Amino acid sequence: MAMLEVRDLQVYYGVICALKGISFDVEEGQIVSLIGANGAGKTTMMQSIVGLIPKRAGTVTFEGKDITKTPCHKIVHLGMTQVPEGRRIFQELSVYENLLMGAYTVKDQQRFKQDLESIYERFPRLAERKNQIAGTLSGGEQQMLAMGRAIMCHPRLLMLDEPSMGLSPLLVDQVFDIIKDINKDGTTVLLVEQNAGKSLAISDKAYVMENGKIVLSGTGAELAASEKVKKAYLGG
Repeated sequence: MAMLEVRDLQVYYGVICALKGISFDVEEGQIVSLIGANGAGKTTMMQSIVGLIPKRAGTVTFEGKDITKTPCHKIVHLGMTQVPEGRRIFQELSVYENLLMGAYTVKDQQRFKQDLESIYERFPRLAERKNQIAGTLSGGEQQMLAMGRAIMCHPRLLMLDEPSMGLSPLLVDQVFDIIKDINKDGTTVLLVEQNAGKSLAISDKAYVMENGKIVLSGTGAELAASEKVKKAYLGG
């Protein structure tokens, strides 16, 4: 049994079918990527899994539990969290306050302090700027804060939506290194990315989405070697 099982997921915006029967699995311990062009349905898929967008049909199962109709805030308590596209940090709050918001499921104060120190060790820039208003951070720092905030609730499955968007090549490399480190520490990762080359390079398994459907699947290496993928997404 996979950690996350998505079966025949359908989502509509009015009369427009945005997801046309999406099915895929995420195994525990893996990094799984979904790549595709703008408008392919990747963000819609992520938001529908966590209950932010209603589903017309299909099922979502997490660690054997049907969460198809589970409210978003309860899904977080089950061990799944998302870093949304555009980071969505709390702009008016400090770095520390953003991390505190991420830990709202953690009731043990000693554990919270340990988690906070762990985040500051992983992201030294956040430690340096812990009292700074989050909206004044650079794009890369905001992405680090969004990831740190998500990790504060100890997710077993971390979902990342376009984490490299708008970042310089150097920061993109750093973000992907962080994703690998998070995974090595035991967190399963579902990654939605337009940077196909980077995401396939770190993925155990990957899927290609086009027009609300999954059209290809395989290991990251297999898709990176695919002539169709090279032509469409890797500039080959």
